[in-house]
Parts: sequence; C-alpha cells; structure tokens
Amino acid sequence: MAKRVRDSDLENRATRSRLKVRGQPYYKIIGEGLHVGYRKGKRHGMWVVRRYVGEGAYNVETIAEADDFADADGERVLNFWQAQECARQLTGTPGRSNGPYRVKDAISDYLAGHLDGRPSYKDTKLRLEAHALPVLGDKYVSELTADMIRKWHRDMAKAPRRGRTLDLNDPEIVRKRKVTANRVLSFLKAALNYAFTEGKVASDIEWRKVRPFPKVERSRSSYLNFAQCRRLINASDKDFRVLVRAALETGARYGELCRLRVADYNPDSGTMHIHLSKSGDSRHIILTEDGQEFFGHLVAGRAGTDLMLGREWHPSEQQRHMLAACERAKIDPPVGFHQIRHTWASHAVMGGMPLPVVARNLGHVDTRMVERHYGHLAPSYVVEAVRKHAPRFGVSERSNVKAL
Repeated sequence: MAKRVRDSDLENRATRSRLKVRGQPYYKIIGEGLHVGYRKGKRHGMWVVRRYVGEGAYNVETIAEADDFADADGERVLNFWQAQECARQLTGTPGRSNGPYRVKDAISDYLAGHLDGRPSYKDTKLRLEAHALPVLGDKYVSELTADMIRKWHRDMAKAPRRGRTLDLNDPEIVRKRKVTANRVLSFLKAALNYAFTEGKVASDIEWRKVRPFPKVERSRSSYLNFAQCRRLINASDKDFRVLVRAALETGARYGELCRLRVADYNPDSGTMHIHLSKSGDSRHIILTEDGQEFFGHLVAGRAGTDLMLGREWHPSEQQRHMLAACERAKIDPPVGFHQIRHTWASHAVMGGMPLPVVARNLGHVDTRMVERHYGHLAPSYVVEAVRKHAPRFGVSERSNVKAL
C-alpha cells in the first residue's frame, strides 16, 4: 500500500465543513502528476482525481461522494484515505483514457450521451460544428477562460452568415446575429455542463461567468388572422392542405406532424399523442371539436400504423409548398410553415387560454417561452383599462378601400 499523504484541511469531515463552497476543488498532490481533490458543494462534497497528461493539460474525473454526512462504505462514499487509494488504482486501470479532454470531446460526449435520438440533435450538432468547433474545438476544457468564451461569443455575433454580407449599421440584422450567438452559446454551455456533471472537468466556474447578449429576443408578433388561415388552406395543393390543417388544429411542429401515425389520435379523449417532442418528452395535445372532426375523418377506416398525413414528408420539403400557397393566397410577405404554430399560440392566448395550458399543449417545459413571445397578446386589466379610459378625439378617416 502506498504511503498516505496527510492534509489537515481534507482528512476529516469537521475540517472540510469549514471550507468555502466553490467549483474549483481543493487539491492535494499524492504522487507525480497525480492529485486528489475535494469539490465542496452546497449539499455535500465530491472526491475528484486530477492526472497530468502532458503539454500543460490535466484530466479530471469525479470518483465518489465524500463522507461529509454518510459514513464511508468504500464504494459510493469514500473518506480521504480511500479516495487516495482509488485515485492510484484508476491511474493504472487499463483502457482508462488519460488523454487531454478538449472542447470537441465535450461536444461529442454531449451529443452522443445526452441528445442522441432527440429532435434537437441535428440542429444542435450543425450549429456547434459550424460555430464552436472551428474556434474552440481543440482547446482544453480545463484551460478555457471566461474571456476566451466571451471573445468567441462576440466575434460570432459580428460574423456574417455564409455567402452574405453583414450590415452592422442595421440594428435589426445585428440583433438577429446576437440572437443566433446566444443560441449557440447556450448549446456550448450545455455541452460543457454535461462534461462537468459527468466528472470530465473539475470546475464549471469559467463558462458560468459568460452571459448572453441582453434584450435581443423579440416577441413573435407576426401571425395569420382567421381570414388568412382560410385563404392559406384553400390555396394549398391537396396533400399540403392536410398538413396545413393539421398544424392549425394542433399547433404542433413540422417534425412532430410528419411522425404522426393513425393510432396517435384518440377519439375517446379527443387528443393527439406526440411521442417525441423537441424536449425529448411525449405529450398529448387537446383538440377542439373542429380538430376532432378533422382528424376523425382523416383516420376513418385506416390501419393504426399508417402515416397520419397520408404520405411521408421529408425535412424542409414543406418550404416550397408554403411559399407557393402564400403566393396564391396573397399573403405578403410570405410566412414560413413554423408561423402556423405561432398562429395557433397567438389566437389561443388572445382567446383567453391560460399561459400554462398554452405551454402544455405546445410542449414547452414551462411558461417562459410562451410569456416571452405571446404574453403581450393576453387579455389583461391594463389593456382593458387603457381602452376604456384613454381619450378619443372624434377624428375618423373613412375610405372605400377594404383589406383582404
């Protein structure tokens, strides 16, 4: 057995209880290039092992819970001496990676270990590959600094989209680039947080310091009115009309609609089952009487395994159909298919549907997205008070021109 290395701050739970809570572990060297660390959390501490892998880089791994409150059992809970022995054993374990852990490794582990099979996988992967890997991919996660990530974040917001020029004098273009930069930053931080919780890195404090650009999100103010919805349905070709009507009745995403099977509609409860939403969870969409009638006719006499919409729709295939339908329906400027989802949400909120119910039907985990994008449409005492008490000047401009 190797000689025990003493440390008055880490040897027992009483002295560890006086240490400050922090993301960076309290380290003690126990051998050449080998350290045992104690990460002090708000609830309890964790033992980590840090090994030098060359070129100024370390590999950090969480090994067990510290015996701050529970007695050591030699496996899940370790005391300081057991943590030392475990660290030495791990160093000699065949097949255990001692290589440097880079940002590209963190992204790869996050995609494979957390997002694989989820609808958001493809978009997250493409954005991280396009924006994060070229600049940060080869950086050691342990050497990332807040300033390094902030610079990457700022530079991304100033970079034009592929094949386009960026007019920095146009505030709306700048705002949209900042929105994109914020989204990619959130993806990167999610990957790094996953690495931290999996014990791949010792601290998350550096990227926690980095904040997104403030006040760049805008509410989804654009939606179709009822007349435009009817024109859009009538202007769509036969197959696409079914897809548009299904979107208007459910508020579901394009990908969710494409995966629907006949058996997903439950006529007894008047609901549509979405097996896999963007968040990775399932949900049941509650349908109106019109929606129940529409889907009832759509599934009548068909096998439960049949595609609900009658044919297979491929990624992005809806775009050209939507553009053509908007042109025929005289919807100018034309809107994208996702705008139908916003239309459902906007009219639901304006009709008085509680925001938690809207969020539940749309598949959001909470009401934050709904409040941000549609909260201004909700009837409130402020709107009622202004329209009741604001001055009216008796001036009217009359015209024979009527809006379509």
